[in-house]
Amino acid sequence: MTKKELRKHFFNIRKKASCQEADLRITEKLNEIPRINQADTVLLFASYGSEPSTWLIASIILEKNISAAYPKCSENGEMTFFKVNSTKELHIGKFGISEPAGDIAEIPIITDKTVCLVPGLAFTEDGRRIGYGGGYYDRFLSKYPDLYTIGIAYEMCITNELPAMEHDIKIKAIVTEERMVLCNE
Repeated sequence: MTKKELRKHFFNIRKKASCQEADLRITEKLNEIPRINQADTVLLFASYGSEPSTWLIASIILEKNISAAYPKCSENGEMTFFKVNSTKELHIGKFGISEPAGDIAEIPIITDKTVCLVPGLAFTEDGRRIGYGGGYYDRFLSKYPDLYTIGIAYEMCITNELPAMEHDIKIKAIVTEERMVLCNE
């Protein structure tokens, strides 16, 4: 299948897998990860459509006084994260996805204790992913190769093989409603 066909295929699978019970189990597993609980900042994404929900884990992170930051995508293909004190600080952006205002928010300093939760349509156990095709995460993650990255997906969206390009950045772990997969450790 082409990447376009794969995106459509896994989008349909994800729509079928999406449910509140699975989202709660993913949140529970994320909440048990020491790297998240010891993070200085967690770079989140605002879940959209049939993506596994990130709203509850965001609340938990903020309640633990861990900094939370969300991305804002620019017209030039770059993505910048901005800290928020509450998910109420997010508004609907140009892609229909919640994002910070970005003009008054603080940009987090990326350290060895920063964790990035990464969206995707599908993942492989060795850390490859297929996203929506914009390349925003690959460009961002290429600047921070040591950043600890965790893909969030439904178990049905884990596959044996995905096409990989030279610029694709592998993630380090995946959390599903059933398990945590360590990819590149």
